[in-house]
Amino acid sequence: MGIVTPFPAGAGRQPLQVGFERAELARILDLYGRMVAAGHWRDYAIDLGREAAVFACFRRTAERPEFRIEKRPALRQRQGMWALVGEAGQVVKRGHELGPVLAPVERRLMKLVEE
Repeated sequence: MGIVTPFPAGAGRQPLQVGFERAELARILDLYGRMVAAGHWRDYAIDLGREAAVFACFRRTAERPEFRIEKRPALRQRQGMWALVGEAGQVVKRGHELGPVLAPVERRLMKLVEE
């Protein structure tokens, strides 16, 4: 009766997997659906790892992703945990909130719809 067993995922430990919250994934999938409707994107992939969660958007299935939306909680106190990474691996936008990070893709969508 006197033995206390610690819970395995105690404070200070990193989670086994980083994931998207429901609201974050809804916002990303909304943008993805609008880009599909505009005929620009055709496929996506989600990678949930130990250090980051990545949503990759493809023009075609066999290519490199045009954009990757990365969530890295370890960078929360520094540059911001959200990053928009381009096809060549360059960081297009980084920030603390998802909305401003997705802004360059939103602007591109507006240009696609206007044409």
